[in-house]
Amino acid sequence: MDLDVFVTAHSAAWDRLDSLLRRKRRLTGAEADELVTLYQRTTTHLSLLLSSAPDPALTGRLTSLVARARSKVTGARTSSWRDTARFFTTSFPAAVYRLRHWWIPTAALSLTVAALLGWWIAAHPEVQSALGAPQELREMTRPGGDYETYYSNHPAAAFAAQVWTNNAQAVALCLVLGAFLGLPVLWILFENMLNLGAGLGLMSSAGRLDTFLGLILPHGLLELTAVFVAAGIGLRLGWTVVDPGPRPRRTALAEEGRTALGVAIGLAAVLFVSGVLEGFVTPSGLPTWARITIGILAELAFLTYVYVLGGRAVRAGETGDVATTDRAALLPTAA
Repeated sequence: MDLDVFVTAHSAAWDRLDSLLRRKRRLTGAEADELVTLYQRTTTHLSLLLSSAPDPALTGRLTSLVARARSKVTGARTSSWRDTARFFTTSFPAAVYRLRHWWIPTAALSLTVAALLGWWIAAHPEVQSALGAPQELREMTRPGGDYETYYSNHPAAAFAAQVWTNNAQAVALCLVLGAFLGLPVLWILFENMLNLGAGLGLMSSAGRLDTFLGLILPHGLLELTAVFVAAGIGLRLGWTVVDPGPRPRRTALAEEGRTALGVAIGLAAVLFVSGVLEGFVTPSGLPTWARITIGILAELAFLTYVYVLGGRAVRAGETGDVATTDRAALLPTAA
């Protein structure tokens, strides 16, 4: 392609399109039709330029022109309650369901690691000594000790807000750092399982495993599920860097990245429920069986939500990505 000839032949159309876009008044019917025609023509010009003779300055100018024209032609996109409803009934559960083959194995392996760590700590007094002085460990595990009072030392509302903030941060880190080949996600998971395993081992060695489970299960089932979902999707994002599949790597990362960000928003709502349980149910005076039952019901409600709504959405073709109309337009490329 002779770039100078190309610019000379089409610059008048680009200038006219730019002029129409700058007009403050409402366009007439004829001008609106002309705008659409010039937008389509300029999009084709940009595609030809990208495939044959990419010139940074000219490409930048036409890209900006096409983006402005697209916004003018399609109209401004405004969010609505319908978008929120669609997200929670379709996009979010579809993303979690579609990627279940990542987060379910992540959950199984993580819990196995936590159980093994708990057994190792409970069975080896020398490991317990490395975790703290005997007096400190007794203070933590005794009736009314630190493990129990942790959930009731602060006002329930403030404690729930603090828990929600901390957990949401951990989930966000799993999703965002997944792009770094998933390695930071593995470290975050290990830290969480180490904390869980330490509590499991220390309370078990003190003969108070039932108390520990009564404290952790009411909120922990939902909380850990959210962490596992985030970690699994973060690992999927990291694997996309290595193997994007049939999609171009850039496109695959964009799609999976948008899905991960959407999941982060959805999991924030899940963690809000978990934080409420941890702030109000775990330290409550309810019998242990009642508190655990509430935690199990919350977990089952989430899994039912994912498998029913998410499964239905995935079978209908949803992936958890944003709606097609909200994605960047893909330009045709020369074969």
